[in-house]
Amino acid sequence: MAHLILARHAQASFGQANYDKLSELGEQQARWLGEYFALRGLQFSRVVTGTLVRQRETARLALEAMQASPPPVIEHAGLNEYHAEAIVRAHLGEFDPATLQRENYREYWRMFREAMSAWTQDKLENPPETWGQFGQRVEDGLTEALQDAGRDDTVLVVSSGGAISRFVADLLGAPGGASIELNLQFRNTGFCEFVIGRSSRRLISFNSLPHLDTPARRESITAA
Repeated sequence: MAHLILARHAQASFGQANYDKLSELGEQQARWLGEYFALRGLQFSRVVTGTLVRQRETARLALEAMQASPPPVIEHAGLNEYHAEAIVRAHLGEFDPATLQRENYREYWRMFREAMSAWTQDKLENPPETWGQFGQRVEDGLTEALQDAGRDDTVLVVSSGGAISRFVADLLGAPGGASIELNLQFRNTGFCEFVIGRSSRRLISFNSLPHLDTPARRESITAA
């Protein structure tokens, strides 16, 4: 059975004008992840990311830290994160989510949860994509990543918390609300491992952070 490692990107630039780039800490997290993969002796037969900068840069820095010769990185837009701001905007109507986030951070997250819940139940008008469309594109991206993967292959996919959590929840037959809760707990460079066969997919770890779970690095654990 093929081995799939599905990792979330490193810390992005939360609160900045351009969120879609790694912070200085995020760059270090990605390197530590690669060092951990090297320590395990992992060799990737395929590496796939979404098209977002934070995903691509996480993969690049991790692979550099492995000091190996990986295959070319493949990009698939299906592995991108959902459009959170557009979803919240669809829920709030005319009110600007960024304004709410600046003025009342706690209220923003309450509204965020409400918006996500409504989205998973198809109760939003004019969302950027439906809950079903989101799940399908994530599935399409992972199907392509795993295409023709053999029993001795290890595939690395770098995506985002929402996309990973949707895949895990669907695999476990969990409802949409569970997917969102998993997403909100997912940490930067956390990863899941799966074994993939022709007719089965099995989750063997979730949101793992062995490369950061040390006294010296514990303060480097983030979820932004």
